[in-house]
Amino acid sequence: MTYGDKTAVDGLTLSVAEGSITAVLGPNGAGKTTTLETCEGYRKPQQGTVRVLGLDPIADRKQLLPRIGVMLQGQGAWSGVRAMEMLKHIARLHAHPLDVDYLAERLGLGECGRTPYRRLSGGQQQRLGLAMALVGRPELVFLDEPTAGMDPQSRRATWDLIGELRADGVAVLLTTHFMDEAERLADQVVIVDSGRVVGAGSPAELTAAGAGGQLRFTAVAGLPLDALRPCLPAGCTAVEERPGEYVITGAVTPRLLASVTAWCADHGALVAALRTGQRTLEDVFLDLTGHELRA
Repeated sequence: MTYGDKTAVDGLTLSVAEGSITAVLGPNGAGKTTTLETCEGYRKPQQGTVRVLGLDPIADRKQLLPRIGVMLQGQGAWSGVRAMEMLKHIARLHAHPLDVDYLAERLGLGECGRTPYRRLSGGQQQRLGLAMALVGRPELVFLDEPTAGMDPQSRRATWDLIGELRADGVAVLLTTHFMDEAERLADQVVIVDSGRVVGAGSPAELTAAGAGGQLRFTAVAGLPLDALRPCLPAGCTAVEERPGEYVITGAVTPRLLASVTAWCADHGALVAALRTGQRTLEDVFLDLTGHELRA
């Protein structure tokens, strides 16, 4: 998919399994929303093939629409319609909708059910959009940044509901900028940049690949890392991510811990917040994307 001189989606390939959650991550402008809108039938690909539940989302749109749920970015309702009126209207368009009152209660819409759409907060509008996407009992749900603007309680309630969809055999394809959301929910993560897939796998596979582990600690800013590196076991690297925040990457062993703490003691540096662990999904995301921004 191109827009003028800009290539928004460039040979991007992915598949989504039944009863699974796939999270698509990428910087702004990476092609995430265009990809979802193409799968949903709102845009026709200029090249390539898209099949959703075995159907062409444009040629077979009439057969496909009753089987999918869609939550668009900025999806709204008529300005003056009340939240519950809108949800009930969408429910009446489906043959076997979910119980509207139950869904509203799960998503905390009862308190704002009589409020006109234009007066809902951003988080309430998001919750209504999610309810509208789910009320028709879809087999596949597209969620474009489903928890943007939600408070922590609403985010957790939404996560629980999305997890229940997977347990019921529903396929979920979502985009998000929240790394914790992707790590918590997704069976598969697809990282895109400049319209291409640059990484894919489960959160555990992505965070384990290429990194034996990490040792993080806090100390006085500006430690002479050139003097520390020769003291580390072979294969380890050391960087100061932010002033006073250090990351040692490599095999985390008792020898590494002893080397770092002994070196800091010799240099009069008090080590605080010492912790070990794998790379985070955010680490992987930053490694794979946005190189133009940091160039």
